[in-house]
Formats: sequence, structure tokens, C-alpha cells
Amino acid sequence: MTLYIDPPTWPGHGRLWSHLVSDVSYDELHTFAAGLGVPRRAFERDHYDIPSHRYADVVAAGAVEVDSRQVVRLLHGSGLRRRKGSGPQAF
Repeated sequence: MTLYIDPPTWPGHGRLWSHLVSDVSYDELHTFAAGLGVPRRAFERDHYDIPSHRYADVVAAGAVEVDSRQVVRLLHGSGLRRRKGSGPQAF
């Protein structure tokens, strides 16, 4: 199981955020996030939003650090990319 996370550079709600993704399946992504105690509400279309204060925890749990462009490439390459308005979220 390999999960990927980009640096916390995305602003929102007064903090910076990272994106946690899988290049295999949403099931893999949900299982990993649940193991870290990340709430399901943090899932958005094809990734989990991870606040900057949790970044080190996610990396220590085994997520591979990649840049933001690589996150998008991984999602497209795996067929897991879901754009806004593309229908219901995959749970």
C-alpha cells in the first residue's frame, strides 16, 4: 500500500492543507485515513484534506512525500481523478 501527500501549501479556513491520495483505490485511501483517525468528512472527491499540523503524522505512517503536480499525475494515471461537479463522492 502506497499513499502520497503533497506539502501543506493550500490555504483554507485560516490554515494550510495537504492532499492525501492513493494511486490504487479509494478503499486503500479510506483505510489509511481511518487508521490515522482522519475523519471521513475530510474526504473531497478523490483525496483527503490534511491540515498542516498532521502532515508529519501522515508521513510517519508511511505516506510518500510528492509535489502537488505529482499528486495530480498520480490521480490521472490511476483513473481516480474526480473533478468538481463530476457526481457523487466515492465512499
